[in-house]
Amino acid sequence: MSSEHAGNAGPENTEPEGAAPEGTGAEAARDDDPGTVEDGGVEDEAVRDAADGAADVWDVVVVGAGPAGASAAYAAAVAGRRVLLLEKSELPRYKTCGGGIIGPSRDALPPGFELPLQDRVHAVTFSLEGRFARTRRSRRMLFGLINRPEFDAQLVEHAQKAGAELRTGATVIRVEQHGPAVPDRRTAAVVLADGETILARAVVGADGSASRIGAHVGVKMGQVDLGLEAEIPVPQSVAEDWKGRVLIDWGPMPGSYGWVFPKGDTLTVGVISARGEGAATKRYLEDFVARLGLAGFEPSISSGHLTRCRTDDSPLSRGRVLVCGDAAGLLEPWTREGISYALRSGRLAGEWAVRVAEANDAVDARRQALNYAFAVKAGLGVEMAVGRRMLAVFERRPGLLHATLTGLRPAWNAFADITRGSATLGGMVRSNGLARRALELLDKRMDTSSGVGPAGRGVTAKERDTAGSRGAEDTEGTEGAKGSEDAKGSEGANGSEGAGTGA
Repeated sequence: MSSEHAGNAGPENTEPEGAAPEGTGAEAARDDDPGTVEDGGVEDEAVRDAADGAADVWDVVVVGAGPAGASAAYAAAVAGRRVLLLEKSELPRYKTCGGGIIGPSRDALPPGFELPLQDRVHAVTFSLEGRFARTRRSRRMLFGLINRPEFDAQLVEHAQKAGAELRTGATVIRVEQHGPAVPDRRTAAVVLADGETILARAVVGADGSASRIGAHVGVKMGQVDLGLEAEIPVPQSVAEDWKGRVLIDWGPMPGSYGWVFPKGDTLTVGVISARGEGAATKRYLEDFVARLGLAGFEPSISSGHLTRCRTDDSPLSRGRVLVCGDAAGLLEPWTREGISYALRSGRLAGEWAVRVAEANDAVDARRQALNYAFAVKAGLGVEMAVGRRMLAVFERRPGLLHATLTGLRPAWNAFADITRGSATLGGMVRSNGLARRALELLDKRMDTSSGVGPAGRGVTAKERDTAGSRGAEDTEGTEGAKGSEDAKGSEGANGSEGAGTGA
């Protein structure tokens, strides 16, 4: 059991499903919350009344308007709270992402949301370093493909319709939970690059994988991967060959793979592998594009991005600040799919941020934050644990995985069920005795118990040494902003959810 569960004080019976069991509460609000000052839980009534009456104190401030942030803002706004959504870029903006929308992503969308699909996938071609290609087909749609600019903007519009206020061009440099900028212990301060300070009862960090809010919380990453991608406009004849079909190529480096996703007259072509293999990853993309016969077409966009996956014991909150999506290192370790994790964790963060905002003291705020962590770990955390095991298998035996998916009908059916959302990888392992025994046998041959991905892939020694202390100072938070050295010369390495295929 992680430290976030220790002494976890659960909510009243009126709390939503996913809350942790009720506990002492007082234990949860000790010195592990450096953003508060304990003095018995009683604060000056005049200060509290003044803060309550301040029109510029928001209930919830969300940092980052990607899928996680927009989902959090929507969830908090639907609950009737004053919500401010901050985004450093102007919308719509490009994000490095395959743009695959699987079943769990569709299920997590707001009511009435109409997906701006560019294509519907009914077939998948699998290959192993360009060889042994085989196509599997399905009568029913497996998943959909979207362009992130339109998708993200539409999610933000839904949050605005629910009552959230959007501010673009707002770059957050830090969050403070004590000091002269913070009027009382029920408030956190979000500081912008232009010097403006915004006050909130709760803050949700959804500012991507190089998150400043994640650094404030002290998020620890156990797996870092580099994704490179090109958007390639193609003639109609080429586009027709790809319509309704995607390609997944198991790559030459351990844990690497490439993809082709068709989106009308453009093909999204990308590859991903462990950070530290920058030159090899770039060669893989170049060879991949050439092998596909696409080298003669000029990409409209070439981009790169680092994805970061959390450790099991990594915190998800600090004081009145919660993190979700890529900022929390929440993504599927094997495929590096991040959109569904962003949507689901964002919704949970928005719901629990409302309860944090309502908390009158540090004990209650900490209780609500810990229940958010419990809800994330009970769902997404279980899926991530199985994903780590699958990545370990894939790194060691990519040929076995390829033969299984292309040669065994039950394996293909499982893949189809997972992408459609009718099953999860974690659920299959729990319910299928054969799958469970196979993974257990493979576990004996490789270490998958660390909770940080196989061998802490892509994580530097410095990052391992300093990750746990990043939340010590409010002024910290720039870690990761310069972490894209493997992607030099690439655009877009700025913290998008789902830099893998997205599917």
